[in-house]
Amino acid sequence: QVQLVESGGGFVQPGGSLRLSCAASGLTFRLFRMSWYRQAPGKERELVASISPSADNMFYADSVKGRFTISRDNFANTIDLQMNSLAPEDTAVYYCNAKGALPIMTSMDYWGQGRQVTVSS
Repeated sequence: QVQLVESGGGFVQPGGSLRLSCAASGLTFRLFRMSWYRQAPGKERELVASISPSADNMFYADSVKGRFTISRDNFANTIDLQMNSLAPEDTAVYYCNAKGALPIMTSMDYWGQGRQVTVSS
């Protein structure tokens, strides 16, 4: 059974930093592209950052470029999202996602339970 367990996040004032982590189990982690999505109240879920299986390719949404950093550890089966210079617009529930990277794995798409990040003064 695949499990993605998120930790971290919480409450911070504007300009502060937070870190999210996601621990994966029940899958061959090194064959999955890992991503962070977020969903703010009343808005659609959006892709924030993504990292390739070998960590040689990263994607960032324009809104977080230069502030957020995604990383992964293929030995520990974890990914992290370091979030700096946080703004109220970053307030959302953040979700960890694992998607199979090989053509035969396209149906393998898993989600964590979500973690709240609140940025407010």
